[in-house]
Amino acid sequence: MNIFAPVRDYVDTLVHPSAQQDAATAAKHRAFIAPRLLASFAALAAFPVYLTIRGVPSVAEVLLFAWFVAPLLAAYFLSRTGRYEAAHVLSSLAFTVLAAAVAAATGGIASFTAIWLVVVPLEAALSASRRVIAMASIFAISAAGLLAVLGSPDLPAILSSIGSQQGALAALGIISAVLYATVLALRAEALTQSNSGLLYAEEDRYRLLARNMTDVITRHGRNGAVLFVSPAAEPLFGAKVHDLLGHGLFDRVHVADRPAYLTALGDTAALGEGRSVEFRIRREAGEGTAVQFVWIEMRCRPLDAASGEKADPDTREVVAVLRDVSRRKAQEAALEEARAESDRANAAKSLFVATMSHELRTPLNVIIGFSEMLTKEVPMLLDAARRQEYAQLINESGHHLLSVVNGILDMSKIEAGNFEITPEPFAPARVIKNCCDLLGLKASEACIDVVMRVAEDIPEIVADKRALNQILLNLLSNAIKFTGRGGRVIVTAKQEASSFLLTVEDTGVGISPEDLPHIGDPFFQARAQYYDRHEGTGLGLSIVKGLAALHGGDLQISSRLGEGTCVTLRLPMDCERAGKPEQRRREPRPVSIGTVAPDLRVRKIA
Repeated sequence: MNIFAPVRDYVDTLVHPSAQQDAATAAKHRAFIAPRLLASFAALAAFPVYLTIRGVPSVAEVLLFAWFVAPLLAAYFLSRTGRYEAAHVLSSLAFTVLAAAVAAATGGIASFTAIWLVVVPLEAALSASRRVIAMASIFAISAAGLLAVLGSPDLPAILSSIGSQQGALAALGIISAVLYATVLALRAEALTQSNSGLLYAEEDRYRLLARNMTDVITRHGRNGAVLFVSPAAEPLFGAKVHDLLGHGLFDRVHVADRPAYLTALGDTAALGEGRSVEFRIRREAGEGTAVQFVWIEMRCRPLDAASGEKADPDTREVVAVLRDVSRRKAQEAALEEARAESDRANAAKSLFVATMSHELRTPLNVIIGFSEMLTKEVPMLLDAARRQEYAQLINESGHHLLSVVNGILDMSKIEAGNFEITPEPFAPARVIKNCCDLLGLKASEACIDVVMRVAEDIPEIVADKRALNQILLNLLSNAIKFTGRGGRVIVTAKQEASSFLLTVEDTGVGISPEDLPHIGDPFFQARAQYYDRHEGTGLGLSIVKGLAALHGGDLQISSRLGEGTCVTLRLPMDCERAGKPEQRRREPRPVSIGTVAPDLRVRKIA
């Protein structure tokens, strides 16, 4: 563990916020603050020890220890204001005052401490500022001249004998040394500026690339902490760059993806090998907006891979490139959904073939079998009643076979867009009553009550009468088929704004939540135990949905297992004004799953 880490962290907190945005400027501020803090604290801590050993200090010694407060003040000034050059000027002034004061107390210009005035411009060269160097040189030369003048109380005597006095020669030597030090400082400053210019030019090229790349470049230190983020992160993550530093980026990673994120960074640092990972990250949005996650692909590589050096895995840094892959992920999801849909379509085709083979073979077997028996009526001694029964069975099987074929043809026409509707004005109440009467006998045989509630104020609607008749027959047939003995089927019709609502509700077996979203798909049949005894092709609701779409309407289904099903058909009062049939064929409306609770106060049909 580095014992200077706490000191370094404390110095970092003293750097002015305006300098923390640039690494080079922050390094200059730390280089100015750190040595002055350490020197001042060390000198002040040593002062009691010095008094114990030395005893009563002299004036020069007191001034020397007092001066160590000046660097502390200069460091505090820089920390509070961020004015780097002004802080260097204050430091040079304090150094000059110290050297001049000690020299004045120990012999004036001839003192051994006067030579420290030469260091003033050299120390100012660290600022890399010509203005600071010039000010420091003026301070040093002025101090040297002042020491030379104050070295003798008789100024006229000094002027008359300046050529023979040793102090004048010492002053001349110190001033010339200060001037030479100033020249060295200026040359050092020029060299620093030249090197900085080349360095900044190189950095500008990389900075230009980082700012204009759409991919985000990050640099990670220990424990995955972010040390640098390119500006491209702001539009991608919707957050400021400084908010992503440290663990700000990690905090935005989806909780489920954080292990993969940290594993990729850890493996890259520990093994020195590149890694790639995909994860979700939260994108900041405005207030009141739902949280949005985007898919990110991150490619990591160790920072020392280019130089070939093997760094310590615990301290090795990692560079990563992050790219938004949400569109690719969406395409992959769509492709997977299309593949699943294709599998479902293939399964539906297989089910269709199996269902059709059963639906077609059963009536055909009846027709063939009983027709052969009729051809052999003499050997079999068939009486008239038996022949009538066989003929009736053949007729019913033929009608059933015809209905199956018609259903397939109707569904094919609807899907191909070739099913034409012929709108005409008519009263829907009469159509509803006729359909209920047609299936009333079938319902009575199963001990099922068919009740109807039709509002008296329903005006005529403009629709295809034959299509509405087929829709209602299919809905009623399904309701009666899946309702047990003693159940009830309710038909409700009313006008709601500019729409005609037809609801068929039963108290039958209902539909499971797993099957409900697929009701209305061609050839789909619920495969629960309570459906096994019922025959059908699964085309009834598909045809109803297609006919409703041709009228510009829609279908809504709600059901609860064991309690019944409610199907609501919504048609415009005038389908000719609702839109062109060609457009409706191209854009059919899907079946919606919802909750419908019609009024159950009904009357029984006579």
